[in-house]
Amino acid sequence: MSTIFTKIIEGQIPGTFVYEDDVAVVFATIQPVKSGHMLVVPRKEYPSYSSCDDQTLSHLARVTKLIALAQEECFDIKRSGIIVAGFEVPHLHIHVIPLENERELDLSLAKDDTVQNIRIASEKIRQTLIKMGYEHNVPKDITKL
Repeated sequence: MSTIFTKIIEGQIPGTFVYEDDVAVVFATIQPVKSGHMLVVPRKEYPSYSSCDDQTLSHLARVTKLIALAQEECFDIKRSGIIVAGFEVPHLHIHVIPLENERELDLSLAKDDTVQNIRIASEKIRQTLIKMGYEHNVPKDITKL
């Protein structure tokens, strides 16, 4: 059975996308800890970090770093934090969160946000990725691949 993330990737459920390639996608969470909170997700379903092959993990690490760099530039923050928890969805995903301090690395702080706020933050990241030279990885439509 497909996970909710697979359904988002396949366009069966709406998602707000900032990045895509053959291995991974990046989309906004609907329950961010902070504005701009993104999820780096492999297209293939892996139930956990430890079940994922090393080549895919290396690729996800590179994409995660790229998203963190974009967040740091467009949100004018000192750093982004990452969390690999995965209890809420059994499909490997990496949370990339713009941070002001380490206390914000607490997923219990996540709360529902409006579609408008999510799209505004996502568009900032998309435009920063384009400026960084990754326009070929930014989907033309923010809500579809």
